[in-house]
Amino acid sequence: MNPTQVPDQPITDVVLIGAGIMSATLGMMLKELQPNLSITVIERLDVAAAESSDAWNNAGTGHSAFCELNYTPERADGSIDISKAISIAESFEVSKQFWAFLAQKYDVQEMSRFVNHIPHLSFVWGEQNVDFLRRRHAALVQSPLFKGMTYTEDPQELQRWIPLVMEGRDPGQRVAGTCMELGTDVNFGSITRGMFTLLQQKDQVNFYFNHEVDSLRKKEGGYWSVWSRNLQTGEILKVRARFVFIGAGGGSLPLLEKSGIPEGRGFGGFPVSGQWLKCVNPAVIARHHAKVYGKAAVGSPPMSVPHLDTRMINGQRELLFGPYAGFTTKFLKRGSFMDLPLSIKLSNMKPMIMAGLKNIPLTRYLIDQVRQSPEDRLVALREYLPEARAEDWQLEIAGQRVQVIKKHEKEGGVLEFGTEVVSAADGSIAALLGASPGASTAVSIMVGLIQRCFPEQAAQATWQEHWRHMIPSFGQSLHDNPALLAAVRTHTHAVLGLDVEPVGQS
Repeated sequence: MNPTQVPDQPITDVVLIGAGIMSATLGMMLKELQPNLSITVIERLDVAAAESSDAWNNAGTGHSAFCELNYTPERADGSIDISKAISIAESFEVSKQFWAFLAQKYDVQEMSRFVNHIPHLSFVWGEQNVDFLRRRHAALVQSPLFKGMTYTEDPQELQRWIPLVMEGRDPGQRVAGTCMELGTDVNFGSITRGMFTLLQQKDQVNFYFNHEVDSLRKKEGGYWSVWSRNLQTGEILKVRARFVFIGAGGGSLPLLEKSGIPEGRGFGGFPVSGQWLKCVNPAVIARHHAKVYGKAAVGSPPMSVPHLDTRMINGQRELLFGPYAGFTTKFLKRGSFMDLPLSIKLSNMKPMIMAGLKNIPLTRYLIDQVRQSPEDRLVALREYLPEARAEDWQLEIAGQRVQVIKKHEKEGGVLEFGTEVVSAADGSIAALLGASPGASTAVSIMVGLIQRCFPEQAAQATWQEHWRHMIPSFGQSLHDNPALLAAVRTHTHAVLGLDVEPVGQS
């Protein structure tokens, strides 16, 4: 059938492109705020959460800034900037409140097992790094969000916390660590599928899997026409929508460009791939129960911060190390090698060139990572696990990340490592670009998006009441209100079953 002959579908209130954590969060939140909204979900793969939201693809689970050293940079004067860490930690508490609300309201199996208690530790060695970690800890514990974080330079204490990391280590090496007992591990694939299961049970919600969006056009009537193609049958689907959200992970940039909105001009993407070493020895897995983050190599992207990571996936404890960075021109793990070349337009060519020239060390770093041999990867692992054996680990491919490149008045173009919400002036379409910290702050990101794109409704008393029901701390600072923070943590941990155990015990 010729696309021009495809009949118009009834107008839907919301189209969600991409069935990942962001779309699931937005769809679920909008349905709670206004149950009669009609929603259409379009996903190019045959299942939800199969790209960046999948547990094996996600470069970080449960980001809360407890242990990620790149969220607390050192200023020129030697002081530690904790502003980003506070923002991320607060956003993660907001996410936990929303998840607790859903878990309490609905009886869905996956909603009760996606989050688990896993202590978060930072571990460093060398005089300079030890000094940095000590100052970082002193700065962070001034905030109630990080109350309870402990610091030690005692090898025996570290042996109790992380025995595998300390065994076989040079006793003369200067080491230090911090531990936050409140750390968690989150399976974002599970929570995403859980939310979509809830959405499927609601009225006026339609799902179209195996459908790839080919074009988006704004029509004179104020609605968007979204054309997608069934990848199995070739059949064309045309959906008309009052609001469109592009939450397609690495695939968001090409779709934003197709929308033609002026706010999307000048954005580019820099894809970074990753690999894990996955432990296949149950005895080794059983002896480690923590997320241990170190310092990233100079010139490496934030997603490449090395960590020895305990995760709960499909009910089983797993142990990963990495990620090892790489480069490909694909924007998605199951994307095309033409993704990067086809994303280059006249509007973003200059920002991409300028950002590339300013990040030559990063390019060299990625090339070195791609050229690594199994022996090289084992050497990196042994910095964290001195007695690691090659036969206990196998290489796994992680997900794709597309870092944002945006226009900059003075520098021409800059490479960003956070997330960016781009929306049209009239609020009729929005796209999420970028990666870290991403999924962990999805709830806060979507709250901000709704307030930006649905300003009138968001200001109404009924929506405000719904916000506070879903997120008890809505509109309040947890950093500035220790009593409120303690109350919401007590509640969310009770609902989500996050019983805190002593460090080092399983």
